[in-house]
Amino acid sequence: MERLGPAVAVAPGTRVDRFEIFFDLVFVFSFFIITRATAANITGHSLLHGMLVLAVLWWCWVVHTVVATRVRLGVGFVPALMVVGMAALFCFALSLPQAFGNPVQWAVGPVVLAVSYLVLRGVHLLLYWHVAGEKPGERRLLLKYSPELAMSTLLLLGAALIPPLIDDRGRADMVRDGLWIAVVLLQYGAGLVANAWGWVLTSAEHWTERYDFILIIALGESIISVGIGGNLLGEPVTWRGVTAAVLGIFFTAALWWTHFDMIAPAARIAQHAAQGRSRVAMARDAYAYAQLVMIGGIILFALGAEEMVRQIADRSINLTEPTHGPGVPLLFGGVICYLCGGMLFQLRTLGTLSWTRVGTVLVLAVAIPLATHLPALAALSLLTAICIGLVATEVAVMADARRALLKAVFEEKTTYEKHEADWRARWHEGTPDEKPR
Repeated sequence: MERLGPAVAVAPGTRVDRFEIFFDLVFVFSFFIITRATAANITGHSLLHGMLVLAVLWWCWVVHTVVATRVRLGVGFVPALMVVGMAALFCFALSLPQAFGNPVQWAVGPVVLAVSYLVLRGVHLLLYWHVAGEKPGERRLLLKYSPELAMSTLLLLGAALIPPLIDDRGRADMVRDGLWIAVVLLQYGAGLVANAWGWVLTSAEHWTERYDFILIIALGESIISVGIGGNLLGEPVTWRGVTAAVLGIFFTAALWWTHFDMIAPAARIAQHAAQGRSRVAMARDAYAYAQLVMIGGIILFALGAEEMVRQIADRSINLTEPTHGPGVPLLFGGVICYLCGGMLFQLRTLGTLSWTRVGTVLVLAVAIPLATHLPALAALSLLTAICIGLVATEVAVMADARRALLKAVFEEKTTYEKHEADWRARWHEGTPDEKPR
């Protein structure tokens, strides 16, 4: 470990490094597994199970990003340790489809899931414990978070080991689901109770960038569902499939725009402006909590898009037939969930609420009964038109605010890049021996 170098603290203005993006590849796989496992048999129970798994996975992500606020994950010996966590996360993702299998039979999957969870969280705890030694009293503060790790691991092990001991299948299912719900309540409740105990968010830039990237990764899941889930790959190209694919890209791009055109840049500035405990509370509420609602919405409308595209691309189905199955409620409901999460995010970071978003949510809710009686292509077109309409309305109505924001962001980036260029100009000055190595 000494040969690899010491851990390096995060400095103000730190950006996301390449190793963190590499680590995120496993989260890409995890989102894919959750969607695929739920899509195999869409029921109320499978949706509940998918959201529970997503919540636990997201908490692992939150803890991961909290550690990354303290130490650079791609420097020194840290990457070697994080590869162990990466392997644990990969095993966790592989075992997700078995997490809610038949509880009457013993299964390795749930046990692997609990053990992988313990290893991943243990890696985070050990790393933070190591770097916390630099500040007096910080390790003592860290111990206040340890009961959540111990209890959540025990509950996950209980969800794996207790249900097989129960003869009645219904009771076994209830016990297992109850233990998973307890894990989620414990994790997110601990985040609220702990508040800002000893946590310092040194780089708001790093924090916001991390969560922007993971949200884009989740949005990519809907595109994967349109392509692979809709069975468009490997099939002969037809105008039906191409139309469905184009609509899928259009409405996903519109949803990307609703967050990343104005809300995300403005929230980043607000996160920078906040200081002390206010900064920490905003980071927790807006990014760790509200974005979970947004990602849950993405998973739901990805499932709905897959169902709709499958019906459109299937040449054995008449395009004039009304849509069937859970596609419409999942598609429209998922977009509603995404927009509601975005409004919570906007309200917490900016203290504002856009009437355009509220109106769009109401329109989508009213459109669900209508869309269930429309053919799949018409229903998907209706959703796409509503999403694009939201973007077009905000571009027109908020033109002045948008220009002011873009100008502020441009001036900030220009100043930052000039500072970097001036600092690096030293490389071209002096003798070769005086240049930085």
